[in-house]
Amino acid sequence: MKLSIVIPVFNEEGNLRSLCERLITTLDSLHHPYEIIMVNDGSTDGSEKLLQQLYKQWPDKLRVINFNGNFGQHRAIMAGFERVRGDIVVTLDADLQNPPEEIPKLIAKIEEGCDSVGGIRKERQDNRFRRYASKLNNKIRYKITGIKMEDQGSMLRAYRRHIVDLMTQCEESALFIPALAYSFSSHPGEVEVNHDARTVGKSKYNIYRLMRLNFDLMTGFSLVPLQLFTFVGICVSLVSTAFVIYMFIRRLIVGPEAEGMFTLFAILYFLVGVLLMGMGILGEYIGRIYQTVRRRPRYLIKNILEN
Repeated sequence: MKLSIVIPVFNEEGNLRSLCERLITTLDSLHHPYEIIMVNDGSTDGSEKLLQQLYKQWPDKLRVINFNGNFGQHRAIMAGFERVRGDIVVTLDADLQNPPEEIPKLIAKIEEGCDSVGGIRKERQDNRFRRYASKLNNKIRYKITGIKMEDQGSMLRAYRRHIVDLMTQCEESALFIPALAYSFSSHPGEVEVNHDARTVGKSKYNIYRLMRLNFDLMTGFSLVPLQLFTFVGICVSLVSTAFVIYMFIRRLIVGPEAEGMFTLFAILYFLVGVLLMGMGILGEYIGRIYQTVRRRPRYLIKNILEN
């Protein structure tokens, strides 16, 4: 049984050497053949140069893919998936908040019969806002997508090879690896893993990128937003019809009222707001279709270092 470790890298120069040393020590203890694939997602610090040095140090264990620009974490992982050689594939971040020493827990869960395993970060070492926002997002995503994972944001995960092969056959331009794997998995599982505080560098996900990622997930794996807006539109139409009837009867009984204009304007603005929201949701789905039919490559590779 061969293991493949896929790690997206973006501006993690300060963590890479320690990550490789800890990772190799952990994988050597498992007594399985393995490979480590580092995907440099257009880093602007010294990550690319350091990865070249690390490759020269461990050419039989390390493979490096350098992107010609920044294409995003999940596309970087997919590039690694398309080139893995192992029977079990593990993903983790390069920031060392996912301790490499936790990988054996995922492998053990796979050997129990699961075909995909996610790590549940216990005692998360993020700020309070990130922790609570993550819990809320997990609940909302479950209600909308039906994807039942306790910790969808954790990238410390393991997959059997056939799950990875199925994911690489998908042609979506917008990707969310954990949800995509869940949709193909017949025996998904989760296991608690430690989560360390970041000691070098800073998180690459700001509030906007987190919101964008969650919105992509909701529109990419569910039609609920469209269906919800359809339901809202029906309700607004019924309420509006009832209000028109009420205003007509009131005009017959009371006569014309100048003050009613303000009420009509308020209702008009409300309806315009609902309409614009619906157009935005519809635009998201149309945009995803447009990105897919263009068939542009998900990423561009500058070079690959491998033995």
